[in-house]
Amino acid sequence: MHESEDPRKADPLFDLAGKVAVVTGGAGILCREMAFALAERGVGVAVMGRHGNKAEAVAEEIESRGGQAMGLEVDVLDKAGLLRAREAVLDRFGRVDILINGAGGNKKEATTSEELSFLDLPEDALRWVFDLNFLGTLLACQVFLDPMVRQGSGAVLNISSMAAFRPLTRTVAYSAAKAAVSNFTQWLAVHVSHHYSPRIRVNALAPGFILTEQNRYLLTDEETGKPTDRGRAILRSTPMGRYGTPEDLLGAVIWLVSDAAAFVTGAVIPVDGGFSAFSGV
Repeated sequence: MHESEDPRKADPLFDLAGKVAVVTGGAGILCREMAFALAERGVGVAVMGRHGNKAEAVAEEIESRGGQAMGLEVDVLDKAGLLRAREAVLDRFGRVDILINGAGGNKKEATTSEELSFLDLPEDALRWVFDLNFLGTLLACQVFLDPMVRQGSGAVLNISSMAAFRPLTRTVAYSAAKAAVSNFTQWLAVHVSHHYSPRIRVNALAPGFILTEQNRYLLTDEETGKPTDRGRAILRSTPMGRYGTPEDLLGAVIWLVSDAAAFVTGAVIPVDGGFSAFSGV
C-alpha cells in the first residue's frame, strides 16, 4: 500500500491513529467489523465479549493484520467485571478515547408470536433483553467515561435501532430498550458537556435491517432461506430495497468517533436505507 492510500492519512479530520477504543459486543457480526475498521486506522482496540475465546479470536485476527488489540471476557451487566476490564485496558494502552457500546440483542422468548402472546411473555426474558441493551450500555458508560473525563476528551457511540424510531411489532422488550438507549444517549451527551467536558461527545447509531443471528429467525425462513412475510414487509418499506450489511455502518462509525464530528453530540444517526424516512405511501 502506498503512503497516499493509507486510510489514516487520507484526511486529518478522520485521523484516528494512536487512539484507543473499547468495543463491547466486539465479537458480534456488526461490532467485529467496527473493530477491524478502527484497527486499520491505527486505533488500539480492546475487544470485549461474553465469550472470551471469541473476543480473543477477533483480537488475534486484528494483530495478524498488523494492528494492536486485546480480547477480554466481559459481561456488561457485571460492573465489577467492567472495572477489571478497564484496568486491563489502561495497563495495556494507557488511555481510552472511544467507547462503542455494541453489546445487545433480542431473544425469541421476549418476542410475541402465534405461539406466545404478549400476555404470556415471561418476565425473565423481558428483563434479560431490556437489561442487556439498556443497562449494559449505561454501566459501560459509567466505567469507561472515567478515563475520558480525566483526559478531557473522548467519544462514546451507543448502538440504537430502527425499533427506537418506531416500535416494531412483536419485539416489545427490544424496541423499548433501544428507545431507552436513544433517550439515554441524548441525556448523557448534555450531562457530559455540562459537568465534565464539551470535548467528550456522546452519539448513537441506529442501524436499519441487517441480517444477524438475533433477527434471522424473524426475517428469513429457516428451511428455504427466503424472506418471511415480515422480511418482505421490511424490504418493501426500505426505499433502497435491500438489507444492510455490517460494512454499510462503517462510514458513519468512523465519522462519529473522529474529529470530523467535533460539533456533533446527542445525535442518533439512522443508517437504514431510508426506512425511517418512508411513510409507506
